[in-house]
Amino acid sequence: MVRAWLLATLLAVPAAAQTAGGPTAEPDAVGPDIVAGRFAVHGQATVVGQGNTPFRAPYDGPNSLNGDGQFRETADLTLYVGVSPWKGFEVWADTEADQGFGLRNTLGAAGFPSAEAYKVGKGTPYIRLQRLLFRQTSNLGGGDDEVDRDVNQLGIHRTKDHLTLTIGKFSVADVFDTNAYAHDPRSDFLNWTAVDLGTFDYAADAWGYTYGGAAELTLGRWTGRAGLFNLSKVPNSVDLETHFRQYQVVGEIERRVTLSGRPGTIRVTGWFMHGNFARLDDAVAYGAAHGTAPDPVPVRRFRDRTGIGVDAEQELTDTLAAFLRAGVGDGDSEAVEFTDIDRSVSGGVRVKGTAWGRPHDEAGIALIANDISAARRRYLAAGGLGILVGDGRLPHPGAELIGEAYYDVTLIGPLHVTADAQLIANPAYNRDRGPVPVFAIRAHAQF
Repeated sequence: MVRAWLLATLLAVPAAAQTAGGPTAEPDAVGPDIVAGRFAVHGQATVVGQGNTPFRAPYDGPNSLNGDGQFRETADLTLYVGVSPWKGFEVWADTEADQGFGLRNTLGAAGFPSAEAYKVGKGTPYIRLQRLLFRQTSNLGGGDDEVDRDVNQLGIHRTKDHLTLTIGKFSVADVFDTNAYAHDPRSDFLNWTAVDLGTFDYAADAWGYTYGGAAELTLGRWTGRAGLFNLSKVPNSVDLETHFRQYQVVGEIERRVTLSGRPGTIRVTGWFMHGNFARLDDAVAYGAAHGTAPDPVPVRRFRDRTGIGVDAEQELTDTLAAFLRAGVGDGDSEAVEFTDIDRSVSGGVRVKGTAWGRPHDEAGIALIANDISAARRRYLAAGGLGILVGDGRLPHPGAELIGEAYYDVTLIGPLHVTADAQLIANPAYNRDRGPVPVFAIRAHAQF
């Protein structure tokens, strides 16, 4: 059941935003900085209720979706505080209160249906400092460029050519593999592999954050990014390394383009991980030798894992935009941080409600295909468990195919309500189970 503390916040935010921004403020606008350009306070509240209906499930495993159907809710409340002690420098601290569980406690599909569901679920609210980041932007010329105010971004004046350095605790996905049309489960798609590239096994704790630093250099239509981040001490866990003994290096090249005079962007992202994790075939061999299911723990050694992906977005008309992602990852090793995917393609469209006379509404459709390597199929078939998947057997493997559609309605001020529907075929790569219909209602307010 959704906690009263978050419901009260959702109801209070529209009134507070109208007071701050006035009755003529845009319904989806971020509220004003308390001291323009030097200090800012923002907040958001999101509640997601999501359920799957009963589906064909001749057997279950430890990491299977519930074939009898299930309903779960998640809720989060975030306070963003930013300050700029000198020109070009920003400090942001984001404190978040979370509560709730994903379906089957966030297990059962490699492309999990709610990116608002963390891997750590709790029935009562708990508070964490999710981000504490320091950012310096240095101007390099090339003409003027204005940056709008937003969460984790003070409105600043900078030149088009610039260098940005970020260090501290934040998400790798704050900087890399971003996409204007599919990257925020609080306002667009919900599925993990719609908002992020499924094969991007980015460094993170169980909540999606890590310690590290990133540099971004923008020159004309090009931007280059590079970052170094701590991995978890143990794959898919809550504790992070602190001295880069286990680490990830991420690099990205971005090219801004125009198509028929309309803006678009193409990004190519590559990553390299060095840490203590297992080869899947070693885990299978260990299990066979000891008469057990595959166990990666005894055969973990320091080794490397790599991957590469492409991310594109393109405005097509005043109301229609499209996105596409595709990537491949190392299929010989256990997945370390994100989810169990070795090949992934996702794409879709976003439509503004202006097309039907509701300019503040929005709709989106996405199609996703996730697949795994032969080594990962052998591992799951022998009863191995991944980060999110593991039915205890896999006699008839197949690609996991997902369709998602959402419609977002603006109600009062910044309060939005979204209806979301997904269909997951071959959940956890298992053709014996599913397809799984999943439905959700999301309420979100931001100021």
